[in-house]
Amino acid sequence: MELEVKLEKDSLTIPIEDPFRFDLEAAVGRINAFFASRGTELDGLDLRGLLPKMIKGIAGCEAGCPSDAKGFVSRGFQRFELAYIEGGILSAKAATPDGKGLQIRIFPEF
Repeated sequence: MELEVKLEKDSLTIPIEDPFRFDLEAAVGRINAFFASRGTELDGLDLRGLLPKMIKGIAGCEAGCPSDAKGFVSRGFQRFELAYIEGGILSAKAATPDGKGLQIRIFPEF
């Protein structure tokens, strides 16, 4: 699996070797550093809650997507605009507190 984080036109990619043993703290630390280096913060955007749900939504897609992606999208998550994209991709969009566009996508491994 792969996690892609975009802030406007800049992006960060984080490989997810094992979705069942995802190092959430390390990933959130990398994302926070990425945002800080671009002069913005994620205040009020719950990545610690969002990322595990996105991963669970597509983990195991090799046997047929979505694992729980459509259910997760229909339930929603806080201020994020969620979407299921054909091919098993989950997307979450939001605005940072300073109005910059944030997009997070998780791609399944096939």
